[in-house]
Amino acid sequence: MTTPKYTGKNSLVKRLGAQVGSESLAKNILKKRGDMKKDGTLTKAGEARNSMTAAQRAEDRAAKASKHSPGEYKYNVKTNSATLKARGKKNGH
Repeated sequence: MTTPKYTGKNSLVKRLGAQVGSESLAKNILKKRGDMKKDGTLTKAGEARNSMTAAQRAEDRAAKASKHSPGEYKYNVKTNSATLKARGKKNGH
């Protein structure tokens, strides 16, 4: 599913809501993950995620699953995922 809408900062709930079909379900997911409190406000972790763009979150997810840093990834808006950037050849090899 592509959701090119809500890719900027401070759109975590709206973007997840668009992805899963409703903001209510998105809030339940965020609560279960620890990104949102029971009263609907974001936790510190949730605020940190919300302050990122969709690209930054995807790069962060990919980096956490590997030994690479987020800056080594390239975001694909169509798949909402990040892949390692191609590395140039060093020393002519």
